[in-house]
Amino acid sequence: MNAPLEGVRVIEIAHFVAVPAAGSLLADLGAEVIKIELPPKGEIYRRSRPVFSGFQSDFPEGPGFHLDNRGKRSLMLDLTDPEARSALLRVVDTADVVTTNLLPARRVKYGLDHEALLARKPKLIYAAINGYGHGGEEADRPAFDYSAYWARSGMMDLMRDEGVPPSMLRPGVGDHAAASNLVIAILAALRMRDATGQGRYVEVSLLQTGLYILGCDIAMGLVAREPIKRHDRKATANALWNSYEVAGGRWIMLVMIDPTVYWPRLCAAVERPDLLDDPRFAEPFTRAANGAALIAELEQEFAKHTLDAWRTRLDAAGLIWSPVNRLDEVLDDPQARAMGYFEPLDHPNAGRFESLGPPFRMEGLQLGSRQACSDVDADGAAVLREAGLDESEIAKLKRS
Repeated sequence: MNAPLEGVRVIEIAHFVAVPAAGSLLADLGAEVIKIELPPKGEIYRRSRPVFSGFQSDFPEGPGFHLDNRGKRSLMLDLTDPEARSALLRVVDTADVVTTNLLPARRVKYGLDHEALLARKPKLIYAAINGYGHGGEEADRPAFDYSAYWARSGMMDLMRDEGVPPSMLRPGVGDHAAASNLVIAILAALRMRDATGQGRYVEVSLLQTGLYILGCDIAMGLVAREPIKRHDRKATANALWNSYEVAGGRWIMLVMIDPTVYWPRLCAAVERPDLLDDPRFAEPFTRAANGAALIAELEQEFAKHTLDAWRTRLDAAGLIWSPVNRLDEVLDDPQARAMGYFEPLDHPNAGRFESLGPPFRMEGLQLGSRQACSDVDADGAAVLREAGLDESEIAKLKRS
């Protein structure tokens, strides 16, 4: 069977994470993705080598760059050069989809705004991500997911226990969420184009993505119009939906959101049958009213044994829980390995290395590229030829 997006050509005018991550997902689905990179060395994210973050690895480029750019061809063009922009328009003429994270004013400056490109090619799908949306007073406000997705959305304030300072977001978290949203919009627009012959503009903002990811709290807040309480692990009403430290300094997470069925099993697992008869904990409502006291009891019990011991006990009791894994443990997680969630990429200089595969599967199809992104401008001349430029035009662009 053919890949779902085989025959679809995407031109990516973007850098860093969100839009490139969407491009990698489109490549996973079989699209041909051509990445526009700026001279002289291409995207700076390429050069985010592990050694620059304090690791001992001698990997020659950014592993995150290749996660978000696997399977793409590279074309280097200087967008400040009118002749390069003219060449890019001819490349766009060969495309089905253009993706970008250029701010709206910059798109207009370079003649790459969606109004101009859709007028030039009405069947084009033009897909963009920015911080706050293409409208209002903040359309051209620069943003990363740390600001628009994490801090501005309210997530940074809520996703901490009571009394704990706000934490930093890990790299690319909001960007990858926004990338998935953009792919959904692109697929829907392609479906509509197939039906009507008409292209269109689609967009995703980091702020809107943050609001959606925090949607359960946002929906409650919109109705209640009252402050949302942060989690307080020392006093939460449901002690079976909480984190606990175990012997050796490790942590576990219990996730019995409806604790009724699991309460007797937990008492057996912690060898405290007396808690079943304790009037403070005998009924769901009394357990909720005395949540702090129950948490204190469970803290004492969980501190008596190591994570390995609790792994056996909690699994045997059929409880819903997880260890709070370290990243080194995640890399060798047996279930992730059994499912093939980590896949090899081939790099022209570094050879074969592991990365993440696509976050979806389709029965009967092998999805996902096995190639890292091409070297900077490795495909430039070929892409320009495919767009109809002759050798003299190509040579002139390369000299400039």
